[in-house]
Amino acid sequence: MASSSSLPQVTRLSGSGDIGGAKDPLLTGVHKISHNYSLLRAIFPFLFPALEGLVYGYDIGATACATISLGSATLSGVSWYDLSSLQIGLIASGSLSGALIGSVLAFNAGDVLGRRFELIASAVLYCIGALITALAPEFPVMVIGRFVFGVGIGLAMHAAPMYMAETAPRQIRGQLLSLKEFFIVIGMVVGYAVGSALVDIFGGWRYMYGASIPLAVIMGIGMWCLPESPRWILLCAIQGKGNMHDLKESAIRCLYRLRGKAIGDSAPALVEEMLDELYSVGEDKKATLGEMFHGKCKKALVIGAGLVLFQQITGQPSVLYYAASILQSAGFSAAADATRVSILLGLFKLVMTGSAVLVVDRFGRRPLLLGGVSGMVISLFMLGSYYLFLNEAPAVAAIALLLYVGCYQLSFGPIGWLMISEIFPLRFRGQGLSIGVLVNFAANALVTLAFSPLKAWLGAGLLFYVFGAIAVASLAFIFFIVPETKGLSLEEIEEQCL
Repeated sequence: MASSSSLPQVTRLSGSGDIGGAKDPLLTGVHKISHNYSLLRAIFPFLFPALEGLVYGYDIGATACATISLGSATLSGVSWYDLSSLQIGLIASGSLSGALIGSVLAFNAGDVLGRRFELIASAVLYCIGALITALAPEFPVMVIGRFVFGVGIGLAMHAAPMYMAETAPRQIRGQLLSLKEFFIVIGMVVGYAVGSALVDIFGGWRYMYGASIPLAVIMGIGMWCLPESPRWILLCAIQGKGNMHDLKESAIRCLYRLRGKAIGDSAPALVEEMLDELYSVGEDKKATLGEMFHGKCKKALVIGAGLVLFQQITGQPSVLYYAASILQSAGFSAAADATRVSILLGLFKLVMTGSAVLVVDRFGRRPLLLGGVSGMVISLFMLGSYYLFLNEAPAVAAIALLLYVGCYQLSFGPIGWLMISEIFPLRFRGQGLSIGVLVNFAANALVTLAFSPLKAWLGAGLLFYVFGAIAVASLAFIFFIVPETKGLSLEEIEEQCL
């Protein structure tokens, strides 16, 4: 293995410019070595963590059909098919409750276990939870299975963005992390499709839940074969959690496995560059809980938690709740079938998320957020106006629905998770993402629980106006607080954006 002193020196200009006249490579944007990568090698460190999103999305789609199958006296295959609305809610929200607990457990898991082993643990919990649910002889056992599956969701939604952000080449990091949302939407469409095919089969709900087990197994085996995040290894090194020389050698080996031949002999120099950058931004200091709410960490927490909070409270569950009735009133025959509506919207989401993936590293995060959320504001006020004043113009509601879904998938959908994966300093990334995931699932639960009472109190029209006002507030938040991270390394983001 070549030493860093014998490497050819190749200068790359990042375009970030000088900051305060500093000469450090991190601050000037001038790097001593090239950051070459192999697209083929970049696929697997993205693909296997992204499978957690596929499994998560599949569970959402499959559960919508499983509750129909389970409630059938002739097809459920169980004596406890006559479920109350509360029991159906427990099945649907059992995984959400588990995800909240999982996000709490993840607060230190990512730094203690490492990103790779946390993802392996989540795959094991996926398998156990799905197996318990699919084989459940009684309702309480099924709820336990849903809860265990949800804990796996909480861990996976925490670890996957970290692993992908820390291992992806900076040139395509935005595209790869945005593809995670693409995989969630694919999972939802597959879940709806599989559910539709099995809903009329005896005991079909068991097969729906059991079908996620092979995906979780593939994810677990894939993560077992992948290397650990080099940045996590170096964080352990500079914080004295092992022998510096051995951990540096381990990080070098991981870089070679992640980048392949494209990296040439540059891995030792890249590791030294990462170490210099980590030292320059103070990552060698031990993280304390109190620091989470001061300085750079506080700003990162405001940005990350704010994005995932607005992602949930700008009305997405409520808009989708009305999707079937809106499309039916607009004359779409398929709207009479809620499952077909879900598949239709899922395919539309795929197209729009794919569009975001293609342009996120070209246009940047802020333009997509500002443009997409602006479209959401318009669509929410259109929906409110439809329910209050324009009942005779259902086309307005259909256009507003598609505009909302499309703009969400261009902005909050993929970019929210991308930003919280990038924005936290390395030594706080595990804790910061844990808080972000917790805020996301808690806000999701809050909106879900509050929707029916608010609808009864305000009516659909005023409720959509409220969501529109919240979306305006989120637009101001993005404009004044959220920075642009396009083209920057994770260490440069910490230095220049926080």
